[in-house]
Amino acid sequence: MTDNARARKLADRIQVVVAETLDRRIKDPRLGFVTITDARVTGDLREATVFYTVYGDDEERAASAAALESAKGVLRSEVGRQTGVRFTPTLTFVPDALPDNARTIEDLLDKARAKDAEVRQVSTGKTYAAGADPYRKDEEDDSADEAGGTGATGGTDGAAAE
Repeated sequence: MTDNARARKLADRIQVVVAETLDRRIKDPRLGFVTITDARVTGDLREATVFYTVYGDDEERAASAAALESAKGVLRSEVGRQTGVRFTPTLTFVPDALPDNARTIEDLLDKARAKDAEVRQVSTGKTYAAGADPYRKDEEDDSADEAGGTGATGGTDGAAAE
């Protein structure tokens, strides 16, 4: 059908056209602080999904969703006029889940920071049961093993060779 580059370009253009039209031509009082975050077009260029966010509570989000649905015809005709494609894609408005996901991640990070601070507070002034590193050898033992090991092995090999 069409290449993905053309669909991406059309999606970018639709995002700009819808945002500008909402800002300049749509005077619906239900329309709150709407931000068009992304637009995606199917491969056959027949359907466009426009993602948006609304600054406010659930009531303002619902009112803005209703305003977008009622302005869908005006927005589609403006998209068709400014893009110049043979078939103007149908517009579907979907609330973007990105702010909710970001809020959830921030909450989880706050919980992790609180747990880290709690563990840090509990561990303050504590020592390890077997020392800082129980597998670490002293430097004296390392040098003694190297010197003694070479001499003992050399003596054994010399005895076996005679």
